[in-house]
Amino acid sequence: MAEFLSIHPDNPQPRLIRRAVEHLRAGAVMAYPTDSCYALGSILDHKAAAERISRIRQFDKNHLFTLVCRDLSEIARYARVDNRQYRALKASTPGPYTFILRATKQAPRRLLHEKRKTIGLRVPDSNIVAAMLDELGDAISSCTLILPPDDTPVAHPDDAREQLDRAVDVVIEGGDCGVEPTTVIDWSEELPVITRAGRGAAAWEERIV
Repeated sequence: MAEFLSIHPDNPQPRLIRRAVEHLRAGAVMAYPTDSCYALGSILDHKAAAERISRIRQFDKNHLFTLVCRDLSEIARYARVDNRQYRALKASTPGPYTFILRATKQAPRRLLHEKRKTIGLRVPDSNIVAAMLDELGDAISSCTLILPPDDTPVAHPDDAREQLDRAVDVVIEGGDCGVEPTTVIDWSEELPVITRAGRGAAAWEERIV
């Protein structure tokens, strides 16, 4: 059975954040709130946890996870960012965006697009996520929390408590996140291209113009 942790979205309780991170370090699969839908996550170096998430989501072997980072400096560790990209990312993070960028050699290979050598990264505007990443000291591998056969994200863990109780190890309840996913911006070439218009799409278009 999963452990449910009720964490305040504005003032996360340190004791509960530490408990959540203990689970992650032990190889747990976690359901957690972000600024754009609930998500599933695990630590980077635990392959078995990532495989469990793939089974939960019914992914094929080619589906790629997103790397959830603490800040822009951590993004720059895993992706190549030029001056123009840096300015745009600085203005957009934290926020509801997933950026597809050219990967560095430090990026985990299993998160890379095999042919393009790109990686998806994001910095959520969430106090809970920020506190967890600070406590963990590293990024986490993540994807949107959708429980097949449903095709929309889980808005609140209470809506899928029975399913989550069987599927994951720990659930962070942090309020209702809605069901609008991130806006995905592919900036692996010279110009950025929105490949999925989700939360924050209009603000991004205004900013980049």
